[in-house]
Parts: sequence; C-alpha cells; structure tokens
Amino acid sequence: MAELKIENGKMKNIDKSQVLVLKDQVSYQKGQVVSKTLVQNDAVSVTLFAFDKDEEISTHESGGDAFVTCLDGVGRITIDGVEYILNEGESIVMPAKHPHAVYGKEQFKMLLVVVF
Repeated sequence: MAELKIENGKMKNIDKSQVLVLKDQVSYQKGQVVSKTLVQNDAVSVTLFAFDKDEEISTHESGGDAFVTCLDGVGRITIDGVEYILNEGESIVMPAKHPHAVYGKEQFKMLLVVVF
C-alpha cells in the first residue's frame, strides 16, 4: 500500500478510503517513543504515538486542549500532578496550558488530537 503524503493542513502519512486499524499504523521500537503525524496546522494536530515500556514525554504544556485515546497497552497520563491510568479504549483530555506528561506504564499506543 502506498502512503499518501499531502501537505498544507490536510491528512498525510495515512492511506485514505480504506478501513484502518489505527494501532497498526505506528510501531513499537525498543527504548523509544515513536510518533507519526497525520495532521499539523494552526487549528489542529493529530498524531499517533507508540511508547516502549518505561519511555515518556516529560512534563510540558500545550497551547490547545489535547485529547488522548489509548489504542493499545497501558499508559499513565499526569495532569497538574495527578496521575491517570489509561487502558485500551479509554480517553482523557489534557487541558490547554496545564502541565502534563505521558508515560508508557507498559507498551502503549495512543492517538493524540490537539485543538488550538
């Protein structure tokens, strides 16, 4: 299957007009956090992530509300110092301008949608 890469705020790095399993669109890599950007513009960012066990994105803030959906495994989301465990199929919103972090409690895949 050929990947479609279309810039200027449209979907990229993902096949269109096909039924997809999102968690299969990004792969685990030992000792790494892997990301695959699907959309990036001034209004929205859509990214798939695969965290190896014990890998993390350290505490930071975002200019937009960040909606996370766990696609596989178990992740820990920390918002304003409070920890939340996400299992497959569960979601959480990390509010704009609030410190948050993401940690792979086990191997963990997530879909991140940030609305600015």
